[in-house]
Amino acid sequence: MPLPPARSDGRPEPERVAQAVARLYDTYPFPPDPVLAAAPPGYNWRWCWEAAYGFCTGGLAPRHSPRILDAGCGSGVSTEYLVHLNPQAQVWAIDISAGALAVARERIRRTAGDRPVDFRQMSLFDLDRPQKGLPEAFDWINSVGVLHHTADPTLALQRLAARLAPGGIVHLFLYGAIGRWEIRLLQEALCLLSPQDFPEGVRLGRDILAALPEQNRLVQRERSRWQLENQRDECFADMYLHPHEVDFTIDSLFALIDASGLVFAGFSNPEVWHLERLLGRDPELCQRAGNLPDRQRYRLIELLDTDIAHYEFFLFKPPLPMLDWQRSPWPDYFPRRNPCLSGWEEGCAFDQDYRVVHLTAAEVELLRLCDRLEPIAAIAPDRLNLWQSLVQRRLVFLAPPDNGG
Repeated sequence: MPLPPARSDGRPEPERVAQAVARLYDTYPFPPDPVLAAAPPGYNWRWCWEAAYGFCTGGLAPRHSPRILDAGCGSGVSTEYLVHLNPQAQVWAIDISAGALAVARERIRRTAGDRPVDFRQMSLFDLDRPQKGLPEAFDWINSVGVLHHTADPTLALQRLAARLAPGGIVHLFLYGAIGRWEIRLLQEALCLLSPQDFPEGVRLGRDILAALPEQNRLVQRERSRWQLENQRDECFADMYLHPHEVDFTIDSLFALIDASGLVFAGFSNPEVWHLERLLGRDPELCQRAGNLPDRQRYRLIELLDTDIAHYEFFLFKPPLPMLDWQRSPWPDYFPRRNPCLSGWEEGCAFDQDYRVVHLTAAEVELLRLCDRLEPIAAIAPDRLNLWQSLVQRRLVFLAPPDNGG
């Protein structure tokens, strides 16, 4: 159900977009995760301040209470993780949907105890105006699945950038056009059928997929990729009935980033962007492609892998200190275990992406020595190669002397 443009330049009016998007999420608060009476299960390191900061810099986050903005919090699933994975943080959350915010408030009320979250019904575009009780700058802004539903993603990201403190980071999730090609086709088909409301649109969409031939590409794509999550009407409506959506390619993604004034820190699923997984069987071709500039290499990867349906990445506002193994005085640094590392004591751990990591006895010993809260020079100065391995695998972060004690 794309929103028809209402301006002479062909772009939709921001207010009309906001109202239509709010109606969808008032009808179907999203994400539809159940509201529980306990802390959320597991973790997502992308919502852990120390892990996210460590990913961007290689170093440990500053030891203070970070100010976090969940920009477009929806039903509060991300907000809940931000609260539980960052016990020292101050958290604010905004969204344009009153229905989604009601669910978010109830979710936090049940699980966060006395941890306050400042919820506000407002759009990203409202961030250019002073808001009582809202900080002028945030250390970390999380905005997952939001910018691509605004009338002007470039302006929306600029609004976020203006509220980001120097040295702050932004976590974003945006749709990719190539991997969502079939979705856009069914969206347009449903728009032609003009459902009167979102529940009717869900029914029509399911009827179409049931009526199409088994070999139809839309049916095959739905069943192979989306069917499990789309069993829930909330997910089906969010995917096929959204009133406004802007899908990106690598080229338009980096144009968006460049216009924001922020700096690209990296994709938070870097394994997807490794050429070797696609071209590794041909070393010569892999080497040739590897000589491309970063952005051209990313574009080549998305052209060759049509399953890439989103981009998940971090941006930052300079200056952000980057740890350099060759130049940093490592023995003076304080090692800290990645807080999203579990089971390491037995030598076989899950890393922050739930991948199995096998550790040597010497590596387990270094991880244990992190508890001493002393610099490397005081606990194991003769094992720099092992420390380097742990840091490169993001199992350990390092804090400089002025931030380690």
